[in-house]
Amino acid sequence: MTTDALLSDGVTQGGQTHKLAGKLGPTAIVFMVVAAAAPLTVVAGTFPIGIAAGNGAAFPGSYLVCTAVLLLFAVGFTAMARHIRGAGAFYTYVAHGFGRHVGLGAAFLALLSYTAVQVGVYGYVGAAINDLVTSHGGPAMPWYLYALVMMAIVATLGYRHIELSGKVLGVLLLCEVGIVMVINVAVLARGGGPEGLSTAALHPGEFFSGAPGIALIFALAGYIGFEATAVFRDEARDPARTIPRATYVALLLIGGFYALSSWTMVSAWGDEGAVKMATDGPATMLTDTATRYVGTVGGDLVQIFLITSLFAALLSFHNVLTRYIFSLGNTRALPERCGRSHVRHASPYIASVVQTVSALVVVVACVLANLDPVLEVFTWFVGAASVGIVVLMTVTSAAVVVYFRRTKFDTRPWHTVIAPGLGFIGLAILSVMTAVNLPLLVGGSDTLAAIIGVLLAGAFLGGAAVAVLRPHAGHQDSDTDKEIAR
Repeated sequence: MTTDALLSDGVTQGGQTHKLAGKLGPTAIVFMVVAAAAPLTVVAGTFPIGIAAGNGAAFPGSYLVCTAVLLLFAVGFTAMARHIRGAGAFYTYVAHGFGRHVGLGAAFLALLSYTAVQVGVYGYVGAAINDLVTSHGGPAMPWYLYALVMMAIVATLGYRHIELSGKVLGVLLLCEVGIVMVINVAVLARGGGPEGLSTAALHPGEFFSGAPGIALIFALAGYIGFEATAVFRDEARDPARTIPRATYVALLLIGGFYALSSWTMVSAWGDEGAVKMATDGPATMLTDTATRYVGTVGGDLVQIFLITSLFAALLSFHNVLTRYIFSLGNTRALPERCGRSHVRHASPYIASVVQTVSALVVVVACVLANLDPVLEVFTWFVGAASVGIVVLMTVTSAAVVVYFRRTKFDTRPWHTVIAPGLGFIGLAILSVMTAVNLPLLVGGSDTLAAIIGVLLAGAFLGGAAVAVLRPHAGHQDSDTDKEIAR
């Protein structure tokens, strides 16, 4: 049985049903989800910070913990996916569990969070391209010029059919994962550095040394966007099977890849040496590792593929955001035009344009404020997004339990109570850790952290206000619906 108290398959506007179409299989969806995680960017940027500021050589264990918590979350998430046709992911699930007021609050919080992380990546990619050009003798250019070029390419691909984006992301993902795996194999083939292969992550005492809370926060940031499996529901070949498979595969691939690669990086330098490298030269730790174990060519490829990794993340987040906007247009929470699909490409083309314009406005604001593209744009915006997305996952876990207890559509205890309940507890702890350490994520400023907190809360309350002011926003009638979430 399918419930659609809040979303229908499509919205009829002027006699025309607007919906997305596609034949994406698990592999294509996994490519888009893993690409959003930007694995090479995480390896190059997050690993050194997690090692230096977190729990040192035991940092790889953080990925095992995060993967376990998110797998518990995924059990309830995928069980609910069999009964929810809407492609709004988090907000659709929250709305079916707690009603449309909380659901639309979650929707607007998701929009703000994913827009923030995308803008942060625009800052990083602009700086990375400029660094690559100048390191090879080219002229120094403002970071935002490169960012605008990337934005134009993303907008073009986002306007067209989703399968084109899937193919592009597949190629880019193979490149960035491939170079990291080459480094991993080279390190393992030599048996690690002078101290051999690290065992620090296997010892609880090592894991809880230093600041394990900070390590878990930075580890969790590497999974941002994995729930996008449900966002592409309308374009999946067989949603009931494709979405659960893609979700589990994406989580296991992301978690396994990060755990292996971070362990290999620690082993390459030794427990103490890795901490020293991460502290003294975090920006070049991966490049230095590649040069030491693979050669100069490996270091150069890391620089190039870091840029393609960032571009892949931009395209993935663009696709996720446009589908949120499309879904909100379909439910009249946003102007109905946002819910229109292209006649030829079956893509959310108006939502794509809206998303591009919103990203452009924020990037221009960052330029006018003279923010540093990495230390401020990337760090601040991704820090803000991390808080919002972890909170969304926590609320979604609770919504799963409430939904199944009310509807009785699925009575399996593990899938509907135990696993999502344990996932909720784990995510709630991570949410508190992220909120408490938000000043660290935004450069140590308590004032900025407070402003971000207000903006995130304001986004949620704004969505709830839309539900109050627009009584018809957030739901569609459905002949197959047996209950109305209120």
